[in-house]
Amino acid sequence: MKQENSVIRLPNGLKHQARKRFGQNFLHDQQIIERIIKVISPSQENHIVEIGPGHGALTKPLFESGADLDCIEIDKDLAEFIDNQFVNHSRVRVYQSDILKFDLSILSNKDRNLRVVGNLPYNISTPVIFHLLKNHELIEDMTFMLQLEVIQRMASSVGQKNYGRLSLMTQYYCKVEHLFNVPSSSFIPKPKVVSAIVRLTPHQTFPVKVIDPNCLQIVIRTAFNQRRKTLKNSLKAIMPTSALDKLPIDASLRPESLSLKDYAMISDAISG
Repeated sequence: MKQENSVIRLPNGLKHQARKRFGQNFLHDQQIIERIIKVISPSQENHIVEIGPGHGALTKPLFESGADLDCIEIDKDLAEFIDNQFVNHSRVRVYQSDILKFDLSILSNKDRNLRVVGNLPYNISTPVIFHLLKNHELIEDMTFMLQLEVIQRMASSVGQKNYGRLSLMTQYYCKVEHLFNVPSSSFIPKPKVVSAIVRLTPHQTFPVKVIDPNCLQIVIRTAFNQRRKTLKNSLKAIMPTSALDKLPIDASLRPESLSLKDYAMISDAISG
């Protein structure tokens, strides 16, 4: 069955056509839903932001915890559906918006006040995470359903196959916890990839100190854009070889051989 033609029956009996362009796969397995809610452990003290509530599989139990809830849904029909479900409850606010264009700071101005959850569309999961990390100081934690491969990349260490830009930047900002896997049968329509739950907890103290985090990101992105090349060759566009040679780093190594601390050293040499 093609995803674009998969029809979902919503809890109120209405039908909704899963839209491939939004990467819609709806969670329906009650045991998995309960397990996710258990690891989130929401309470009435929480301010929760749900990305892509869909037909409300997680929204209802999150609301029942007593938490304040902001829902961000790109699909106009689903945003309207969720809004109608909670129309009489001021604790729930629905924004029909693309999360990649949404400014999280309009929801809170308090440090570590927001708990972000969601079943992220697999085709934009990495851009969404980088977008949210721009406001990392507002976030207490993030619990996401993602493609297993993406979580493995986030959690990878130096020298491992999946180690790269996502690993380094996620670990710079957050503690990464791969909690459990979710079978494809838990969704309608079934995705063709293995899914998993991850918790990202922004650091109160960064694991390394850098002069300019934006420079760090540029260095890492530049290095891994040409990951088959040595550092000396991949970084020459942003750093003279003579400057790189002055650092206690082997410039003949490839990008996956360097730690976050090494990249911080390179970044500070450029921005300092």
